[in-house]
Amino acid sequence: MTMIMLDEVSVDYPVFGADGESLKKTLTAAATGGRIGRGTGITVVEALRHITLELRDGDRLGLVGHNGSGKSTLLQTLAGVYPPTRGSYIHSGSIASLVNPMLGIEREATGFENIMIRGLVLGMNRRTIRQLTPEIAEFSGLGDYLHMPVHTYSTGMLMRLAFSITTSVRADILLMDEWLSVGDAEFRQQAEQRIRAMVSQSGILVIASHSAELIARECTRVIELAHGVVVRDEASAVFSPAQSSG
Repeated sequence: MTMIMLDEVSVDYPVFGADGESLKKTLTAAATGGRIGRGTGITVVEALRHITLELRDGDRLGLVGHNGSGKSTLLQTLAGVYPPTRGSYIHSGSIASLVNPMLGIEREATGFENIMIRGLVLGMNRRTIRQLTPEIAEFSGLGDYLHMPVHTYSTGMLMRLAFSITTSVRADILLMDEWLSVGDAEFRQQAEQRIRAMVSQSGILVIASHSAELIARECTRVIELAHGVVVRDEASAVFSPAQSSG
């Protein structure tokens, strides 16, 4: 059964080569971000603190809060990019992360080579990637450009390639940072249909967004983060952005 469980999870970032006081002033001025700690003389940003969360099959969770509140860090923790510094995180089911579609793209490699590289970053094996390559190539619409190094691509072409690779994965748990929309009008329509299919096929959806409309439409539950701490956790039907501390 698809499941996510976090128990008192905290995530710290050590910051090397940074002046602690200037960093502290920056975060204070921004009124967002984690706390600063100096337990060992090294500046540490406490990005998440004591997050306890349980999600089951069918749950649709929206994450809201200021920029720097911890939304993306929580998504990256769920994706396995950031291990908890303290606490425990377990999950059951495969995970697809749309948080950073460009992760793993090598600018000197060709489009076809990047399909393999990015697929490996996503956790697929080489056989699966080879099976998916024709469909990825067709969906991207890049044609012969796939034989060329991606540093020759326009930004739009590069995003189409990254989107096509990333959304080729079918998973039980889907993680998103905003609703992806790339390319021209025709490709955006295809991308929307593809995202819709991924969402409907996923057992659990976790999406971070600044759009109250999107959260209300897609989510059954909303968590608000501030300074790496959960400050609100309620059903989306009763969540009011006007009450948000942000």
